[in-house]
Amino acid sequence: MTRVIFYSNLTDKQVALQTLVQQALAKKHVVTVMVESELQARDYGKALWQSNETNFLPNVLAPDALANETPVVLDWQENQLCQDDILINLSQKQLTTFSRFRQLIELVGLDESDKVLARQRYKFYRDRGYEIRHFDEKDLIH
Repeated sequence: MTRVIFYSNLTDKQVALQTLVQQALAKKHVVTVMVESELQARDYGKALWQSNETNFLPNVLAPDALANETPVVLDWQENQLCQDDILINLSQKQLTTFSRFRQLIELVGLDESDKVLARQRYKFYRDRGYEIRHFDEKDLIH
């Protein structure tokens, strides 16, 4: 069964994404990042490539021919999934394909509308019997 993890009260989802992707890649995981749009995917992808001065986090958009060979894939449609390890949800929608993944990570910002939609997703997972772990921004750095 998919493990569901919520990270809440994030002041910067981009920084949280970089941290989580870096941790996942260090453990040899592959990651799909679900976003709202192609434009958002490109923006997050650029940020991952430029994560810091000495390191980068290789990624491609889902339609790219190298998606099956790249450790991080950014998607906005849920119809081109090429792995089933870790799914990070940066969109505000309830994902329909989450149960195929080993782990689902939901990132929730400070915006009240973001929190309301996240609470609905939390309830959806809880009502279906998924075990949910919840962390705050401070828990991202061990």
